[in-house]
Amino acid sequence: MRRSLPLLVLLLAGTASCGGGGSAPQNREPGGGSFASNAATEAMEAAPPAAPRQGIVAADSAGRAAGGPNISPTAAPGVAFNYNYSFALAATRVAELQERHAAMCEELTVARCRITGMTYRVIGPDDIQARLELKLDPAVARHFGRRATEAVLQADGMLTENEISGVDVGSQIRQSGTDIGRLQADLARIEQQLARGGIGSAERAELQAQAEELRERIRALGDQRQAQQETLATTPMVFNYGSGDLVPGYRPPQSLGEALGDAWKDFREGATVVLAALIRIAPWLITILLIGLIAVYVRRRWFPKKRPAVTPEPEAEPAQA
Repeated sequence: MRRSLPLLVLLLAGTASCGGGGSAPQNREPGGGSFASNAATEAMEAAPPAAPRQGIVAADSAGRAAGGPNISPTAAPGVAFNYNYSFALAATRVAELQERHAAMCEELTVARCRITGMTYRVIGPDDIQARLELKLDPAVARHFGRRATEAVLQADGMLTENEISGVDVGSQIRQSGTDIGRLQADLARIEQQLARGGIGSAERAELQAQAEELRERIRALGDQRQAQQETLATTPMVFNYGSGDLVPGYRPPQSLGEALGDAWKDFREGATVVLAALIRIAPWLITILLIGLIAVYVRRRWFPKKRPAVTPEPEAEPAQA
């Protein structure tokens, strides 16, 4: 057994050298593992767990939920888009965001953004409703909407509704052009008939009336086509702001404290209404009460009730034995 021990050691050494043949020598630690493999193992052990990455994904999902989907409409020539955004904000931030969005529009200059309407309405201490209407260059409309939404998120608000609608104005413009061309061909044919001469006065009057009607239709179609082209040149965008009970498109779940607060508020409002009604009818009630008291006094003083006469009852005869 002792003689076979050195032979076994030599065989194990030869096997180790054959397994490492053809590869670069590796530094060994006393434990037999290489520095590279140990470093990789330590790096894997020191790597952070997957939870932070999941946290980043969750935060990004929350941001997307608050800011809406990042979807751009398909770039379709001849389609006129309309943008409509609704935001939920604290009552103290509505005016601030409305002014900030207006300033963002002014930064683009009038050539690319114009303010066409503005509304700010205070319904209650925490119930504010506002609206801002813009017209933008179609090339910057979507980016402007995303910037406006990010400004709301920075102000601790949220996007409650985002609607992008499109109208295929290009096909309507092409149809108008086709109709105008057809009408112009008919007008040219009638004008040629009028220029030839040799026609009666009645026929000439009829042709002139037809020509005038065609000119009116051509002008109307031309105005319609111009309006459609202007629709393609600008993109309407509307921002709706709301706070409290006036948040557009969003109703958060009510907590127990909010329910109790609403119940107390309803009780106070009901008590106020009842008290106001009593105050309003109090003079009439007092007047009716005084009239009733006076009527009772007069009746008792001058018209007393007559008491019926009391007749004596006959005495009972004693019973005979």
